Amino acid sequence: MNFVFDIDGTLCFNGKTIDETIIAALKELIAEGHEIIFASARPIRDLIPVLPEQFKKGKLVGGNGCFISQNGKITANFFTPNLTQELHTIIQQHQLTYLADSEWDYAFTGSFEHPIYQNINHSSAKNTPLLELQKICKLVLFKPNSAVIDALSKLPVSITSYKNEDAIDISPLGINKVYGLEKLQIKEFIAFGNDSNDQCLFEKAQFSVCVGTNDVHKYASMTITKEEVAKTIIHLKNNILIKHF
Repeated sequence: MNFVFDIDGTLCFNGKTIDETIIAALKELIAEGHEIIFASARPIRDLIPVLPEQFKKGKLVGGNGCFISQNGKITANFFTPNLTQELHTIIQQHQLTYLADSEWDYAFTGSFEHPIYQNINHSSAKNTPLLELQKICKLVLFKPNSAVIDALSKLPVSITSYKNEDAIDISPLGINKVYGLEKLQIKEFIAFGNDSNDQCLFEKAQFSVCVGTNDVHKYASMTITKEEVAKTIIHLKNNILIKHF
């Protein structure tokens, strides 16, 4: 069976590491022939450092579907040049702070204390002026107001809101985590997630688990606490229903 895992708030709760009990449960899945796919809002650049060594070159979906990595090879989806210019205009008109990701480097103007900035792999990527990035795959806007949302709604983009962080995540239209799984030829899966960007996973999965009580939990098959993640993975691994998917 394919198991798809979000990272932050699902497996990782400090922005840097995954608890050893969860890693042990993941390794049990692999040992019994199941496949693990990680699907995160993080770009591949920031996803890889969190993963145990044996998973770094596995099947990865980053940037909510904007990035796909398999066997260490990354492919990416980009905004068109015209759309990039329209997004830049909105940023300038509303004086927004942001994080823009290219295939590897980034442009950031927000608070250095923000968790998103803290999770960037600064050792291998460079903070580059927005207009100097080669191509932009994904854009996070901080503290957007209703006028910003209205302007974005007129553009061919997908928007995910993060209420707890007062930010929105923007990607090319139709790009989400399920899109990334489809590119990896993953059709049937069990999903673990915790936030609004995991709704598409929950709606598509054969069985889904929400970690925490974010609003998205209503789309999941079950809701658990972060302390229950490892034992839930093992329970599902041992559950005979998995054999019938």
